[in-house]
Amino acid sequence: MLSTEIGRRAFLRGAFWAGTAACVPAILGKGLAFGAEFNTLAGAAGGLAELGLSVTLADIERAQQVVRAVASRTPLVGEQPLSRVSGARVYLKLENLQRTGAFKVRGSFNKIAGLSAAQRAKGVITASAGNHAQGVALAASMNDLTSTIVMPETAPKTKLEATQAFGGKVVLHGRTFDEALAYALKLQVETGAVFIHPYDDPAVIAGQGTIGLEILQDLPDVDVVLVPIGGGGLAAGVAVAIKSLRPTARVIGVEPANAPSMVAALQAGKPTAVPVTPTLADGTAVGKSGSATFPIVQKLVDEVITLTEAEIAEGMRFLLLRNKILAEGAGSLCAAALVAGKLNLKGKKVVSIVSGANIDPARLRQLLESA
Repeated sequence: MLSTEIGRRAFLRGAFWAGTAACVPAILGKGLAFGAEFNTLAGAAGGLAELGLSVTLADIERAQQVVRAVASRTPLVGEQPLSRVSGARVYLKLENLQRTGAFKVRGSFNKIAGLSAAQRAKGVITASAGNHAQGVALAASMNDLTSTIVMPETAPKTKLEATQAFGGKVVLHGRTFDEALAYALKLQVETGAVFIHPYDDPAVIAGQGTIGLEILQDLPDVDVVLVPIGGGGLAAGVAVAIKSLRPTARVIGVEPANAPSMVAALQAGKPTAVPVTPTLADGTAVGKSGSATFPIVQKLVDEVITLTEAEIAEGMRFLLLRNKILAEGAGSLCAAALVAGKLNLKGKKVVSIVSGANIDPARLRQLLESA
């Protein structure tokens, strides 16, 4: 089953690359080193120091050197169908092309690479709905560490099998991510393993923030960056990078209406537990935003919007059928916001992060049959 899924994923990615090969070299050529325009922007760095955030631009720059050992420098591709629909000049940041199929490996590797010898000897443990699980399993294997991954019983089979293929020991517990998280923390106390939080850790946030640096290297005059939000690790990291170097750019978060933890936190002024109902964007199905991520999102993210399941489904179909890009529900959130017309970004240079591609085949089949 796993080999079939890997072959299917490789075919779909290959089809995408065949259609974009002409534009990728020019994009990557711009971003191999900081350009003059980027260095000019860097002069604005340090403007966030007075905010007292737990993650700084320097942390993200250090992380960029670390994650190069594992993370691909994914392309930023100009996108015509979404540009026509939204009236904006849309670029897709294709994190679905990471070897784990999602951006999460950046943060997990940055965290694990910084562990001491004593910590490494105890191994690592985490909880995840799937993408962080694969990132931790791969990062641990590359560092010769044992990893235990607690996943909810509802986790897609493809994510479970991929996590095992990367060397992780999978433990299934609970129906939701929050139940899996509680059990993982219990096991961590019992075993002494180092807990690798999927989002609420400065080293993880810094690792995810390297995406923001790459965006600015490729598109220094970006106007808006759209970021999926679950617990807030990706949004927080990207926001620190973007706002440090281009403070005039807007950062907008997108989360499912069935798991509106960040919207609830912003309304309450603190992380607040919310009920989570099943969502196509299972990778963002978090019942409570992080205590480390929330202050960053509160101070740096300009707006957070929510999408219905129908809107998420339409975004997934749009990416696959119109762009030949396979993306899971969470990975489609930003594109879905543009397709749904939720934002007025006409004439703006907009980056939409496609954060992951790990979708269960049965769910993909249902999605296409309902088109």
